[in-house]
Amino acid sequence: MSGTTITTTEPLLSVRGLVKRHRTSAGTIHAVDGVDLDLAPGEVLGLVGESGCGKSTLGRTLIGLEAADAGSIRFGGIELVGLGRAALRPHRRHMQMVFQDPFGSLNPRSTIGTILEDPLRVHGVGTRAERRRTVQALLERVGLRADDVDRYPHQFSGGQRQRISIARAIALKPRLVICDEAVSALDVSVQAQIVNLLRSLRQEYGLAYLFISHDLAVVGYLSDRIAVMYLGRIVEIGPKTALLERPRHFYTRALFSALPGASGRRAERQRLIGEPPSPLDPPAGCRFHPRCPAATERCRTEVPVMRAFGPGHEAACHVAE
Repeated sequence: MSGTTITTTEPLLSVRGLVKRHRTSAGTIHAVDGVDLDLAPGEVLGLVGESGCGKSTLGRTLIGLEAADAGSIRFGGIELVGLGRAALRPHRRHMQMVFQDPFGSLNPRSTIGTILEDPLRVHGVGTRAERRRTVQALLERVGLRADDVDRYPHQFSGGQRQRISIARAIALKPRLVICDEAVSALDVSVQAQIVNLLRSLRQEYGLAYLFISHDLAVVGYLSDRIAVMYLGRIVEIGPKTALLERPRHFYTRALFSALPGASGRRAERQRLIGEPPSPLDPPAGCRFHPRCPAATERCRTEVPVMRAFGPGHEAACHVAE
């Protein structure tokens, strides 16, 4: 089975055959095309890949911001695909998202107190006075002041706004938080603070994260496992150390070759050839074959399936050996 978790615990999130396509005037974009993955309770799964590979679309589809075209999303054992808005709401409180742009995701006309109270109010949590106390406690937990409740988003720095976004995400004590490039818009020093905040919140609340990022160093620091996405598909997934030390797919090898492995050694730098093919017309066979230095005729015609290369480590590559 693809995407085997690192524990024997029943997956918190189980995705099978997930498909999401965007229909445009130029044709159909194959944004997510048959994705399988599992995420265990309390686990951090990093999701990496080049811009445009479908990472953000996958995250938005998992949380219900975009409707899946096909496949299965089971959360806590409940199938979410096909549920209407009202039926999905009780489950949505347990799945939250932190977006890349900490300003665009906050209503500039609302105070921080109103922004953080809204999810509590929508789900009927507490009285108005109780909600305000909860909001003040949330602000203090993410490193801001309780009396910031009456200020507006434009009065905060980018890092502070991302702390507010994180406070909103944990307000309902979810089980899963999807972080979509949550630190990429921040200065490096601020990135470190936010990543450490996410780590501490994980321990305190028992959170699971799907951490979507193009920053491989941050993903390697925060994640338990890493999934590599290329042109709408997961091409490799496994424990962090396995992917850093012995990646199997040629795309993963090139992607991670600039990073030191778990032993501290850097692999020989492997440069990718050319640009990713258009998601409007993905190649037949292995989608990476036009850029792969080891591609064979089989790679050009036959779609590779996930194969095991170690405990929980799988790759979709005909020539991985």
